[in-house]
Amino acid sequence: MSGPHILVVDDEPAIRRALYANLAARGYEVTAVETGEEAMQQAEARRIDLVILDLMLPGLSGLDVCRGLRAMSSVPILVLSGHGEERIKVRALDLGADDYLTKPFGIDELLARVRALLRRRVTIPATADTLEVGAFAVDFDTRQARRDDIPLDLTRREFDVLVYLLRHVGRIVIHRLLLAEVWGPEYDSETQYLRVFINRLRRKIEPEPAHPRYILTEPGMGYRLVPGPPIDGDAAE
Repeated sequence: MSGPHILVVDDEPAIRRALYANLAARGYEVTAVETGEEAMQQAEARRIDLVILDLMLPGLSGLDVCRGLRAMSSVPILVLSGHGEERIKVRALDLGADDYLTKPFGIDELLARVRALLRRRVTIPATADTLEVGAFAVDFDTRQARRDDIPLDLTRREFDVLVYLLRHVGRIVIHRLLLAEVWGPEYDSETQYLRVFINRLRRKIEPEPAHPRYILTEPGMGYRLVPGPPIDGDAAE
């Protein structure tokens, strides 16, 4: 039985070959293509468990591919980007990408990201009465949250932020999206306000708030909730 099927989309032959070889050697089924058009054809024709997507593609751009994939599937998307593309990376995350790596990158870090995204590919029903992710458990009827079976004394807004992050566990949630979803669209530019709020939430849920292990900061992007210790490359603020 073959492992998860990974679609690699990159127009650089050397990167395509390296990713194919390293992923295949670890038991993954790999399809490697060089254009966005080929990527969409593969996604429509075959079962794909994860996509590694270069943003700078000829023809159909990586952003267009990200948009197209998200319109038809919830498949995890790991984007690859060059230096100086922070605005484009944020745009990709806004369109539904789950994580990103900046070129040049180490193969060990990429493999760790792949494993993490495949582990976290869990669909959480929006109508569920309870939610359990890693150390956290949430009861929506009573609006109670627990960490390691310890009750958390959260305000209504803190509860809503934690739930939103838990529903997107492992994914980078950009500042604008988190603000708009929890506070409303009129707050989507209040990043300083969000930073203060996240620090307050960390003081309630983190064993060591100064060294967070659950709510991690992605500089210039947003926040990522992980259910345990961060993988290499994760950032905390």
